[in-house]
Amino acid sequence: MISADDELRATWREAAGTSHPSIEQLLVDRHAEPHRRYHTAEHAAWVVHHVDALGQVMSIDTEHLEEIRVAALFHDIVYDPRSSTNEADSADVADEALIEVGWSATRRARVRTLILATATHDAESPEAEVLLDADLAILGAEPDAYRRYVAGVRFEYEFVDESAWRIGRSTVLRSFLDRAQIYSTPTMAREREAMARSNLATELAELDHSH
Repeated sequence: MISADDELRATWREAAGTSHPSIEQLLVDRHAEPHRRYHTAEHAAWVVHHVDALGQVMSIDTEHLEEIRVAALFHDIVYDPRSSTNEADSADVADEALIEVGWSATRRARVRTLILATATHDAESPEAEVLLDADLAILGAEPDAYRRYVAGVRFEYEFVDESAWRIGRSTVLRSFLDRAQIYSTPTMAREREAMARSNLATELAELDHSH
């Protein structure tokens, strides 16, 4: 079975049309940083898988699908839980990598827009819908997988005390539950919306009862 690291390398090679070992190593090394527990190579590979599946269903053309895949690869390449500029910083890293392999300014701008959309999870295009739904697929996973995701994120925010975590996390959960729809694509809305709402509501209730 192919490792998540190798999946990142293969996805990049396919998009870049060249092996480019230094960029592949950057992708692997950044996603292996010791403060990460959820935002790892496994997460990036999982997002790419969902992008591929949704892109096919949504009939996204090959060029745009390649851009979404690159955005999936790089969207968390800079991940510091204390920072408010992770998405912009990740977009900068992606831009530098794509300049190196000769992507046009137009295509690089589209990748940047996609990565920046992961800050607010508001989709402005079918391509963003695919990326954001893929990124949020974990919310609609089976409860055990969802709990592992929450534990991973809590580890990444270990510097936050329990009270501040409860307040911040509750705000995030409510922001998703308050949306008319968490998922934008028909496939994800059909397959994961109900489970996502159940997972979020269960976690929120647990946080409300833990103080």
